[in-house]
Amino acid sequence: MEDVPEDDKPGIPAWVMTFADLMSLLMCFFVLLLSFSEIDAHKFKQIAGELSAAFGVQRDIPALEIPMGTSAVFDSFSPAPAEPTVVNEIRQTTSDQRPELDTLRGTIDAAAKAAEQQKMQEQLKQLRDVLEPALSDGRVNVTQERHRIVIRVEEKGSFSSGSAKLTWEFENLLLEMAKVLASIPGTLTIEGHTDNVPIRTDRFYSNWDLSASRAASVANALLTSGAVEPTRLAVKGLADTAGRVSNDSAENRAKNRRVEIIIDLSDPQEEQEVQLRDLIDGQLPGQDTVIDMESGPVSTESIIW
Repeated sequence: MEDVPEDDKPGIPAWVMTFADLMSLLMCFFVLLLSFSEIDAHKFKQIAGELSAAFGVQRDIPALEIPMGTSAVFDSFSPAPAEPTVVNEIRQTTSDQRPELDTLRGTIDAAAKAAEQQKMQEQLKQLRDVLEPALSDGRVNVTQERHRIVIRVEEKGSFSSGSAKLTWEFENLLLEMAKVLASIPGTLTIEGHTDNVPIRTDRFYSNWDLSASRAASVANALLTSGAVEPTRLAVKGLADTAGRVSNDSAENRAKNRRVEIIIDLSDPQEEQEVQLRDLIDGQLPGQDTVIDMESGPVSTESIIW
C-alpha cells in the first residue's frame, strides 16, 4: 500500500482555532469584569452558607453536655396529683395582721369626737356666760356650725348709724370676750356686713369701706386687751354681698348690718385626731401605749394616754 501524502492526512478542523480565540477573549473579558467588581462579604457568606446547607456540607458542633438517656414511662405518662391526707390534728397559724386595732381605732375615734364636742360645748358656755347681758337684749348671738363658733354682733348698741366707732359699753364687752377667746384655739376671722343702702360720706366712700372699718374696730378692741395674738386675726369687709336675709324691709336690713367673729376650730381638732391615730399606730417614737379593754360602755374620761 502506498503512503498517503502528509498534506492529505486528516487533522483539526480550521474553525477550532477561531473558537479557541473567541473563548480566550471571553475569558479575558469576564476576568476584567471580575477585577472591576466589588464583593459584599456579608452577602457572600450568606450565599455560601445557603449553598453549603443545600449541598449537605455540615460542620462539627461540639457537645457541651453528654446526652442523657430517656425513658418511655416519663415521656408518655405524668404523675398523678397527690391526695391530701386527713389527719385529726389542730394547727395554729400566725398572722401579721392585728384586727383588734381596727376596733380600737374606731373606739378611739368615737371617743375623740365626743371629747371634742364636749370641749366645744364648754367653750360655748364660757362665751355665753361672758356675753349674757348682750345675749339677753339681742345685741349678740352665739351659734355653733360644725367646727366653727360664730359670734354675731348686731348693729344696735354696738355702732352708731353710718359709723364704725364702737360704743363704750360694747367695747368693754369685747375686752371681756378677748380673755375667753385667748383660751380657745383656732383662727379668728372678723367679717363686717352692711345692707344694700349705698353710703357716700367723707369718711366712707362705699359700704365696702364701712364694713371693713367696723370689722377692723372690733379687731383693734380685741388686740387692746393683749390676750389675743395678732397672728390669729383676719379682717374682712364684705359689704352687702353676704346678707342673712333679703333687703326688702327695714327690719331685714337691720339684720344684715352686723359684724361676725368666726372661731375656726377645724385645724386644732384635726391635729388632735392625727396625734391620736399616730399614737394608736405606734408612730410616735419613744412612747409605749398600754390599753386595757373591758366590757361595757366606754366613756371619754376613762381613756388615759
